[in-house]
Parts: sequence; structure tokens; C-alpha cells
Amino acid sequence: MVACSGKRRRRTATTHAGRDSSSWASLAEDLVSLIGWRVLAGDVRDYICFRAACHHWRSCTASPCGRGVVVPRFHPRRWMMLPEGNGLYPGHGKLRGFVRFFNLSTGAFVRLRLPIARDDHRILDSVDGILLLQRNRDTAVRLLHPFTGDIVDFPPLDTLLPYMGRRSEEYLRDVAAASITPSADDDQAVLLMIWLSRTVRVAFAASGDRQWRVSSWSMYQAYTPLPFQGKLYMLDQATAYGGPEVLQIDPPLQLQLEGTTELSLPPPKSIAKCPARTPDSFFLYHLVECDSDILLVTFGVSVYAQISVYRLADLISGTTVPDQGTFNVSKGDQGMADETEVGIDGVSESTACKDGDVACEKSFSQAGHGPACENGP
Repeated sequence: MVACSGKRRRRTATTHAGRDSSSWASLAEDLVSLIGWRVLAGDVRDYICFRAACHHWRSCTASPCGRGVVVPRFHPRRWMMLPEGNGLYPGHGKLRGFVRFFNLSTGAFVRLRLPIARDDHRILDSVDGILLLQRNRDTAVRLLHPFTGDIVDFPPLDTLLPYMGRRSEEYLRDVAAASITPSADDDQAVLLMIWLSRTVRVAFAASGDRQWRVSSWSMYQAYTPLPFQGKLYMLDQATAYGGPEVLQIDPPLQLQLEGTTELSLPPPKSIAKCPARTPDSFFLYHLVECDSDILLVTFGVSVYAQISVYRLADLISGTTVPDQGTFNVSKGDQGMADETEVGIDGVSESTACKDGDVACEKSFSQAGHGPACENGP
């Protein structure tokens, strides 16, 4: 009787589990869609796993496949490619086609197989988590979404050689900053801006173009560029003393001229003034991104280095008081960061797979926790 009761309890538990699973799979379409958008707002990789849970959830939510690059909400913004060190560049034989990525918000690691990294390509930069690649045989620029595999093609970089001060292809790979913005006329097109370190102009093009265009204006004193929400921000130091200006470069404009669409890049505009240098207090300035804000970090060059943090929004409104305060760091303490080691347990490995328009990731923890998400029916 005890054995029979145990079997009955197990059968009942299995039945309840099946009912629970069935109830989740039969959620209303609008509710599944709403949950999906909430998940996507946090992380596109979680959204891909969410869609892979079952056929119903997948059919109620928008697929990122084919639109991972052209639609900004599908960009893996908080993911960055992790340098391996020890000369192990992406595509190195010892990596066997794998590349590791690091989540800036959660600290999670994933390892993806990117066959294109072993092919005739070189990784130049990362824009909102999208990899900026150069195909070596013809210097063509390509944008790759690491989690969906979507690729968007742009003109070869060697079309910029006439604008280089010293005509070397090595200089074409020195990308200081790049930004992506969707096209206003074509929902399948992307506009790309690139600022090369060896040039004083900004190059721009639309996906599918045959050659790059360059800005009609030049920048000779600009530095510390930062891409943010499809725009480029940088500092312009006109004088030795006084604070530099913060410049903003908007995305290219699409102009309709005689039945054709022409791109034009608006000139940079000054949007804020940084705290001024003085002969007694000399600062270094840097623009950095923090969540949804741009911060200006000043670093005083003295025996006791003074670090101040300002929000760009405050500088635009005229507020010059540090938002995050001011910190004094002695020269002897600055080397501590070089000796700090961060240990993360349970580093996960991830592989991306596709089944039709299904894109799912199966994550396996080194600690043996099993798959984090599996392909549904």
C-alpha cells in the first residue's frame, strides 16, 4: 500500500507539473508580447532564450533574426568582446573559432562560436555590442550581431585612402569611434559613421553603398570620442588653458535630390563647456558612458590626483558642480588597480543555434548547473 501511494503521489505531481507547463504555454498573446518587450529591455540574450521556450511564445514575439543590426532595440548594448590576452586574437587557432563576451551589467561571461572570426576578417571595434569587421581581401566593412549572426555590408575602407595623410592600409584599421543609426527611408538599411584616428574628417555611408563619403568639415583639436545613441561626442581643445568644449555630431541626413537620396553629414555643434584648466590646476578630460548618461571625468595631474565626475546633462544646463563628487588619489595608490584580480565562479559557455527563424542559446555552467534555456517544441 505504501508503494502504491508513492506511485500515486508521483503521478499526481507529474500531472500538476504538466498542467502548470500547459498554462504557461497558453498565455494570451498580448501578455506574452508585453513580457517579451520587458525582457528585451533588459537584455537581448535573455529575450532570445525567452522566445526559445516554446512555439507559442516564439510566435507571439518579434524575431530578432534578420533585424538584429537594423533595429536598435535588438542591439546587445551591455555586451563587450573580452580580450583573451597572450596574443590570442579572435580567430587564433587555439581559440577554435570561439570568442568570449562579457556583460557589463551582470558580470556574466558567454562563449560563442563565430566562424567568421576564423575567416578572412579582422575585428576593428564594437558599437552597441555590434562587431565592426573588416574583410581583409577587399577591406570591406561589415557589421555582425554576435547573438543572431546577422551581417550588414558597407563599402571597402580603401576608398578612403585619398583622404589619408599617409596612404597606408594600416591606418584604415585605426578606428577611434563609430556609431550606428537606422535609416529613415529604408527599414532594412543602416547608416554608419566612422572616425579614423589618422584623419581629421568623419567618414559615413549607408549599407549597400559602394564607397564612403567624408565630411565637408575638419576637426584638428578633437579627442576622446564617444559613440552614444547613434551620435558621436568628443572634446575640442582650442586653447592650452580654459575648458574644452563638448561637440556633438548628429547622424547623416538623407536628402532627396532629383529623385535620388544623398547623404550629408551636419557639422559638429558645441553643446557644453567643461570646467576650465588653470596654470595651478591642470586637468585631463575624458568622456565615458554610464547606463543612459554621458559623464565627463576630469583627472588632475599633481602629487595628489583629483578626480571629479560631471554629468553632461548638468554641464549643458550650466551646472559645473561635480555630480559624483571629487576624489583625491595619491600617486602611490594608483598602482593598486594593476594588482587587483577579479574572480568569477561558474563562467558559462554559450552556443547559438538556429532552426528556421528560431534563434536560441543553450548555456552550460562549468559548475554543472545544466542548460539555462532549451529549444521549445
